[in-house]
Amino acid sequence: MPKIGMEPIRRASLIKATIAEIGNVGTLEVTVSRIAKRAGMSSALAHHYFGSKEAMFLAAMRHVLTVYGAEIRGALAAADSPEGRARSVIRVSFTGGNFRREVVAAWLNFYVLAQTQPEVKRLLNVYQKRLVSNLTHALRPQLGAKAPDVAQSLAEMIDGAYLHAALGADSPDGPGTARRVEDYLNLALKEAR
Repeated sequence: MPKIGMEPIRRASLIKATIAEIGNVGTLEVTVSRIAKRAGMSSALAHHYFGSKEAMFLAAMRHVLTVYGAEIRGALAAADSPEGRARSVIRVSFTGGNFRREVVAAWLNFYVLAQTQPEVKRLLNVYQKRLVSNLTHALRPQLGAKAPDVAQSLAEMIDGAYLHAALGADSPDGPGTARRVEDYLNLALKEAR
């Protein structure tokens, strides 16, 4: 007999296990069996809830983006100026919760999967457009017509930092990476003054 109310708990456990397992292996070459084992359940139950490894991975990335989005919204609400909003977006992108080994590995695989899976590509496009939109909105008061180009460059630096971290042997350095991206922002703002 199914246990009432267990589905959300089991789904959350599988999502967490998916992120951890991809971080452990570094690629999508993980099996549903390994993910299910890490979550403490059978692979049949994992298939019951998600249907496929790709669906499980998509759910994991939606979770990562939900956490990231909540942090971004909180940081934007707390910012005291448009420039502060742009800096908040940069800093949140590299917090310990977002820029840790397993999440970075999940992002790398998210980029790869977006090349072949339309639903994943759509989700990646939504993320990228929101990132550029948030940065453009924050930078427009100081940069005017240059804001979209600088925002695009900052977004590319953020994504590039994730790719670099995924391929590096060391643990990701969030504060150092945020500082380097902000250095570019400082240069762009200095040019505009």
